[in-house]
This record gives sequence, C-alpha cells and structure tokens, in this order.
Amino acid sequence: MINRGQIHIYTGNGKGKTTAALGLSLRAVCAGKKVFFGQFIKGMDYSELKASEYLPGFEIKQLGRDCFIFNDPTEDDIVAARKGLNYCKDIIVKGEHDLVVLDELNIALYYKLFTVEEVIKMLEHKKEETEIVITGRYAPKELVDLADLVTEMKEIKHYYKEGLEARKGIEF
Repeated sequence: MINRGQIHIYTGNGKGKTTAALGLSLRAVCAGKKVFFGQFIKGMDYSELKASEYLPGFEIKQLGRDCFIFNDPTEDDIVAARKGLNYCKDIIVKGEHDLVVLDELNIALYYKLFTVEEVIKMLEHKKEETEIVITGRYAPKELVDLADLVTEMKEIKHYYKEGLEARKGIEF
C-alpha cells in the first residue's frame, strides 16, 4: 500500500469544492485519521464549523474575516490571510495531521492576499505521508502543475439563477 500523501486541487466555477473537501475529511476521520481544515476568506457562520463537536480528530479554523468577494480586500483582510497562511505552514511543518485542507486558498491567491510562490514554499514542508487539499476557483497553473490530482467542478445548471437563496446545511 502506498503511504505517500498526495496534493489535491478542487477548482472550477461549479458548486461542490468545499463540500468535496469536507466529504474527504469525513472519510479520513472515520478511518482514524487527524484532519485540519483551514478556511481562507470565509468568516460567516458555516454549519461545518460545528463538525469538531461531532468528529474527534477534526479541527476547523477560519483564517479570514467576513467574505469580501463583492468588494476589494482591505489591509485587514490581507493581514488576516497572511496570518492564516503562516498558521497553516506551522500545521504542515508539525506534521501532526494526516489531511490538511486549505479551503478557498485559490481565491486568496486570486485576490493577491499572498503569492503562489509563498504557497509552494509552504507545501515544500509537507511530510511525505500528509495529504493536502486545496480548494477554490481560479487555481493557478503553478499549483495545478504541482498537484497530483486536479478536479474541476463545472457549473452546468444552478438553482441560484432561479432565485433560490443559500440554505443552511446545504450551501452554508
């Protein structure tokens, strides 16, 4: 059995990137693995923030402020994202987690909250057996080239376009 951790990227304009990462996290925890789930950009009260109460071995931390997607990031957003990146680097260097999810990291890169070079440098500290998942639209080519698995979620149809609002437990 191969025990080398892979780097996954879940990207694209379709729904399901974070959901897929949460599903993999559930699978890992149920197999007795330890998971760290870091959420960049997100600051809302998402339902998954309660997962640690139900899943021993699952740790989740929001690394950003309120979502600024419809505005430009502020200096405070940049500072929070950079602190979050350093926090994740510490998690990766310690190597105490079997799976590390960097949720919406690609969006943080898209908004230039930190650089792809900084992310690659962080990933160089990954222990051989640690699995890494990076989510978010607009995955940069450098990370796509580095990754072992890349999945693109493509929107074909979405009920938001019919006016359905986000629902607790489904979208958040």
